[in-house]
Amino acid sequence: MTRDEIETALHHIFREKFEIENPGIDEDLREMYEFDSIDAIELLQEIEILLNSELTRPEKKKAMEIRTIRHIVQYIQDLSNTTSRLP
Repeated sequence: MTRDEIETALHHIFREKFEIENPGIDEDLREMYEFDSIDAIELLQEIEILLNSELTRPEKKKAMEIRTIRHIVQYIQDLSNTTSRLP
């Protein structure tokens, strides 16, 4: 997946699962949209679906520091660089 494909998929997830339309790439999701830990867990499940792979505990722990779409895109790219998860 390219960076643009990841961003498109994330915008779809945020629109469908969290009712957040077009979050800015650098907007703090917690501050702007009250994105909480329950939302983060749901997002991780969506990332697992996107990657077609279950995340490890350390990968999930690292994700808890994410605050922006840019961070999420980088997180997914980092995962894809360390494993062959992406189709």
